[in-house]
Amino acid sequence: MLTFRSAVTLMAAALLVTACGGQGEGAGNPAATAAPHAASASSASSGPAAAEAGVPEALKFSATTLDGKAFQGESLAGKPVVFWFWAPWCPKCMSEAPHVKAAAAEYGDVAFVGVAGLDTEAAMKEFVQRTKTENFPHLSDEKGAVWTKLGVSQQSTFVFMKPDGTTAKASGPLGKEQLDDLVRALRGG
Repeated sequence: MLTFRSAVTLMAAALLVTACGGQGEGAGNPAATAAPHAASASSASSGPAAAEAGVPEALKFSATTLDGKAFQGESLAGKPVVFWFWAPWCPKCMSEAPHVKAAAAEYGDVAFVGVAGLDTEAAMKEFVQRTKTENFPHLSDEKGAVWTKLGVSQQSTFVFMKPDGTTAKASGPLGKEQLDDLVRALRGG
C-alpha cells in the first residue's frame, strides 16, 4: 500500500513527465479537450452523492493562497469558476498569463482561481508578481492536492466549472480569443 507521501511523489513525477512540452491528446487545441471532459465530468458530478448541501464534491477542499489566507473551495459553490493550473517555470503558462489576467478583469461574474504547483511557494509568488496576475487569488498547491481533486495532470490546464458543478477542461496555452470563447460558454452565452 502506498503512503500518502509516496502517492504525492508519484503524482509529481507524472506531472513532470507530462510537463509543458507534452503534445498529448488535445495539446494546443482546447476544443479537442473540452468536449470529452465535459461529457465525462457531467455524468461523474451528477446525482445526490456528488453534491451534499449544494456543494459539488470537487469544491470540497481547503487550501492556502499565495498571500497566506485560508481558502475554502466551498466558497465558490453556485458560481461559474475558471481554475487555471500553472507552474512558475512553464513557458505556456507565462504566455497565457496576460489573457487570464484580462479575462478575470472583464468577466466579473466569473470567479478565477490560479492553482500553482510543481515548484516552491517563493517561485510561485515571483511568477504572480512578474505576470501581474494578482487581480485574482492563486492557491499554493505544492503537494498537488487541488490538482488531484480536480483531475489535472499537466500544466497549463483550465477547468471551467458551471454553477451546478459540471466541468470542462482545456489544455493551454490558450490565446485571448480561445479563453474568451470558453468563458462565454461557461457563462451560457
